[in-house]
Amino acid sequence: MSVIVNEIFYSLQGESTHAGRPCVFVRLTGCNLRCDYCDTQYAYEEGLAMEIPAILLRVSEYGCGLVEITGGEPLVQKETPALITSLLDAGHEVLLETNGSLDIASVDERCVKIMDVKCPSSREEQSNCMGNLKVLSPGDQVKFVVQDRQDYEFAKTILPRIPKALPFHQVLFSPMMDQLAPRILAEWMLEDRLAARLQVQLHKIIWPELDRGV
Repeated sequence: MSVIVNEIFYSLQGESTHAGRPCVFVRLTGCNLRCDYCDTQYAYEEGLAMEIPAILLRVSEYGCGLVEITGGEPLVQKETPALITSLLDAGHEVLLETNGSLDIASVDERCVKIMDVKCPSSREEQSNCMGNLKVLSPGDQVKFVVQDRQDYEFAKTILPRIPKALPFHQVLFSPMMDQLAPRILAEWMLEDRLAARLQVQLHKIIWPELDRGV
């Protein structure tokens, strides 16, 4: 069974509650959305087919227990759930970064799903699969990329739909790099006593000159 892989690299986890941890990233090819602010357009089509055992071998060479499956959108490939399960069975802690437009029910429950809810500035708000909120596990995370006040207000309307079993610190508000200052978003959240976590893209702060492999 093969998967189309854009790149595999070792870096620091830059987003989510795992930010700052060393991590092996497996970036898969293909995406069903075209968000206005996408920073991985090179993953839309570029990639090579790799058998799952070959991916596991490559990942093992880094000697790192944490692996993130990202994209593009990993779930556009039907083989992705099998890759995730194989990594978990091999003893890895696995994160899946998904845009929230596709059904996540087929993903192994042991995997931590970091799921976007698309805000209006993405121009993909209509693509949100809101039914995914009902199948989130307590270890999963929900992320809103916020560009402006409209995005922020939209995200607030979604908060009541997030399962109570999901701790508030796993609900992530991320200011869009170079579009919204973290300070402004922080002030909005504090003013509203918002039960959520502010996150920044750590990798873009550390390596601002790089546009891939971080």
